[in-house]
Amino acid sequence: ICNMSIKEVASNRSFGGWQKVYQHESEECKCTMRFGFFPPQAEIKKCPALYYLSGLTCTEQNVVTKGGTQGPAAKNGIVVITPDTSPRGCNIEGENDSYDFGSGAGFYVNATEDKWKTNYRMFAYVTKELPEHQAVFMFDLRQYNSLIFFHSMGGHGALVCALKEPGKYKSVSAFAPITNPIQCPWGQKALKGYLGDNIEDHKEYDSCELVKKYKGPVLDILIDQGTNDEFLKRELFPDHFQTACADAGVKLNLRLQEGYDHSYYFMSSFMEDHINHHAKYLNA
Repeated sequence: ICNMSIKEVASNRSFGGWQKVYQHESEECKCTMRFGFFPPQAEIKKCPALYYLSGLTCTEQNVVTKGGTQGPAAKNGIVVITPDTSPRGCNIEGENDSYDFGSGAGFYVNATEDKWKTNYRMFAYVTKELPEHQAVFMFDLRQYNSLIFFHSMGGHGALVCALKEPGKYKSVSAFAPITNPIQCPWGQKALKGYLGDNIEDHKEYDSCELVKKYKGPVLDILIDQGTNDEFLKRELFPDHFQTACADAGVKLNLRLQEGYDHSYYFMSSFMEDHINHHAKYLNA
C-alpha cells in the first residue's frame, strides 16, 4: 500500500486535539475511501487504536458529528478510527437504488458475486487494509486491537470481524447489532446480493453461526440494546445471539436499555461506557 496516497481532507479542533478525516485510494475496494481519525495524544505519542464501524446509510461523518466519541477517547488516550460503510462512486448498476444494499450498505463482507466482488470488499478493507495504514500515524497496533461497533449493520460487522479473526480483537462492543442476518430481511437481502444463493456462504457472516465454532482467545463482548428500538423484533434478534454465546461459552454482557430506540441519541448516551470497556484492554 502506498501510504503517501493518504490525504487529509478535514480537520476540526475537539477536546484538545483534532478530529480529522482522511481519504485514500483503496486497493481492496478499488475506489476512493474516507475514514475519520482522533484524538489529541496521537500527536505526541503512540496510542492504541479502536475501530468504529457505522450502520446502514452512514458515512464516516455520522459518528464523528453525532456519536460523542471524542471526549471519552481523549480521556483514555485512544485513537478512534471511523471508516465509511461501503465503496463510493463505483458506477455499478443499482448501487444507489435502495438504502439497505449497495452504497452505504457494504455489510462488511467480501462479495463474491461478479457484479460486486471487485469493489465490495469491506471485510478485507477493515481487517487488513486500514491497519496497514497505521505506519503513517503515531499510533500503535498492539497485540490485541479492539472494536466498538455502531448499531445495526456496523454491529454485525464488528461481531463478524472478531469471530472470523480469532486473536486479532480482544474486546468487542455493539449498539443494537444485526446478530443473526440469515434470519432477518436486511441480512437476507444483503448476503444473497453480495454472496449468492448458498446459505453456507451466508453463515460465514452470521454472528450466531460463527460463535458456535469460535475457538480463539477469550472475548469480552458488550452489547447495548434499546427496548424501544423499532427494528428489535424484525431485524436484530439479540436474544438469538445471547443463546448462541451461552451455548458456546463465550462471555456476553447484553444490556437492555429501557426506552431507548435505534438513534444516535441512544448511542451517544452510552458511548463512554463502550470506550471505557475497550480501554481496559487497550491501556492494560
